[in-house]
Amino acid sequence: MVETTIEPLDKKISALRVSPAQHLHGAFVDAGVTGAFGVRLREEQFLTMVGLRVAVGSPDRARLAKIVGAELPARCGEVATGHDVVVLWLSPDEFLVISQSVAGSTLVSYLRAGLSEGGAAAVVDLSANRTTLRLEGPSAQAVLEKGCPLDLHPRVFAPGTAVATNIGRVPVILWKVDLDSYRILPRSSYADYLGRWLVDAMAEFKVLGSG
Repeated sequence: MVETTIEPLDKKISALRVSPAQHLHGAFVDAGVTGAFGVRLREEQFLTMVGLRVAVGSPDRARLAKIVGAELPARCGEVATGHDVVVLWLSPDEFLVISQSVAGSTLVSYLRAGLSEGGAAAVVDLSANRTTLRLEGPSAQAVLEKGCPLDLHPRVFAPGTAVATNIGRVPVILWKVDLDSYRILPRSSYADYLGRWLVDAMAEFKVLGSG
């Protein structure tokens, strides 16, 4: 009886979820540009994000690698792709594990199963801490260059690279997924400001695209 009561309640709660930039989705669509100067912006809602800390040299790292299906990233900017997850390097002993398909509670349980008793490691569900903005198109790099101090040239910032930086003075994790495709991970409280900043930065290309 308890189980049949909980399941519909979980569905109702999920239906009521509101993402940090949901109120801007219409503005994102309107700001989109097609053609040679194309650039598009959208929010990827409710990605699972789990913070993982494990000491350098710990035997737990090998067990965690088997669980995620890839060696933990070893260098700044490195991204590892595993079983339904990707792992972003944040520091030598800190990583962000992201999934589009595995629930946060499930992923936390899997990762904690790889930790030894009393080991120097921690696993925390951070899914509500950040949202994900997806910026794509031939002009995506130029939009980011208006407010990001990184050298974004493909020779330096290649696909499959993710680093902590700033965009429009907002601290973010910037992840280059493909040649003209970026995931931008701000903290949820900055989603409104950064979303509006990106829309404003895209306006120039809407004019160029209509010329």
